[in-house]
Amino acid sequence: MVRIGTKLVPIRTNSRPTMNLYLRLLWALWRAWRQPRIQPGDTIERTFRVLPNDLDLNGHMNNGRYLTMLDLMLIEYFVRFGFFGLMIKQGWRPMAGGSFITYRRGLKPFQRYTLRFRTEGSNEHWNFMRFEFHDGERLCAAGYVKGAVVGKRGLVPNAQSCALLGWEQDTRVPTPVAHWLAGEEALMAQPWHA
Repeated sequence: MVRIGTKLVPIRTNSRPTMNLYLRLLWALWRAWRQPRIQPGDTIERTFRVLPNDLDLNGHMNNGRYLTMLDLMLIEYFVRFGFFGLMIKQGWRPMAGGSFITYRRGLKPFQRYTLRFRTEGSNEHWNFMRFEFHDGERLCAAGYVKGAVVGKRGLVPNAQSCALLGWEQDTRVPTPVAHWLAGEEALMAQPWHA
C-alpha cells in the first residue's frame, strides 16, 4: 500500500518481468554448461534481443537492464572457466563491488544486440571485467564491473582462488579502472553536504 493524499492505494505487482529474468538465468546456466571451457581473459559474446519488459518510459532498453544482462554473462563466464564449481565447493558467494557504464546509443524494442565480456585484471581481492554492448556495427554502451568472492572470513584473496584453480593471477589494473578506483575512493571519503 502507498499513501496518496489521505488514501491508501494498493500497489499491484506483475510477476512476469521477474519470471522472465529467471527464465533467462536458467537459459544462461543451461547454455554455459553446454559451451566449451574457457580460460580467464578469454572474451565471450552472447547475442540477445530487447524484450518489452526491458524497456523504460523512453521506449528503449532501461539503463538498469544493461547491468542485469551483465549478471547473466558473469554467471556464464564463471561456469565456463570452472570458477562456479569452485565457489560452490568452497562455500563462497560472488559479489559485485561496483560498476561504471557509459551509454552511447539506445537499444530499441526487439533489436538484437551483442554483449562482449572478459576479465582484464585484478588486485588483491577484486577482479576487473570489461563489457561492451553492440547493435551490430556500433558500440551502444561500455564499462567495467568489479567482482570478488566472499567466504566465511570475508573477501577471499585472489591469490587463494587462483592457486586452487591452478592459474597465475593477472595483477594488471587497466588505466580506466585505476581512474575509477581513485574516484571511488575520493567519493567514499567525501562527506555528504546538504
